[in-house]
Amino acid sequence: MNKSRTFEELPVWQKARELTQGIYSATKQKPFCFDKGLVDQITRAAVSVMSNIAEGLERGTTNELIYFLFIAKGSVGEVRAQLYVAEDQDYINSTNANTLRQDAKTISVQLSNWIKSMQTLDAPKGPQHHIEPQKESDFMQQMNEWKKDFELKLKNKDV
Repeated sequence: MNKSRTFEELPVWQKARELTQGIYSATKQKPFCFDKGLVDQITRAAVSVMSNIAEGLERGTTNELIYFLFIAKGSVGEVRAQLYVAEDQDYINSTNANTLRQDAKTISVQLSNWIKSMQTLDAPKGPQHHIEPQKESDFMQQMNEWKKDFELKLKNKDV
C-alpha cells in the first residue's frame, strides 16, 4: 500500500510532472512548435499521465485507482511513441528524445509495479486502494446460483 495522503506526494506523480515539463519544454522549440497537431497530441498525453494518477487516487476505491493507473500507463506509452515521431521529423534530437523516453519508461514501470501490488491476494485489506480477495468457492457458488436461475427461466420460457 502506498502510504501517501495526496497525489502530490507520490513519487510516480512527481516523475510524471517532470516528464510533462520536459515535453512542454521540447514542444516550445523550433521547429517542433510549428507542428500544432503533434504538439497538442503529445502535451495532452503527458498531462493525461499526471491527471489520471491524481484522479485514480482521489476516487478512493481500489478498482477505480487501478483503472485510472492503466489509463495513465497507456498515455505514457503514447508519449513515448510520439517522441519517435518528433525525432523522426527532426523536431527533437535523439539525446533529448531518449532522455524523455527513458523517463516515460520509468513511469510505466512504476505504474506497473503499483498496479501489481494492488492485484495480489496478500495486499493489505481495507476500503481504499486494496483488492479484497474473493474466495474461489464464493465465486463458484454465485456462478452456480446464476446458472440455476437461468436454467429455471429457460425451462419456464421466461428468457
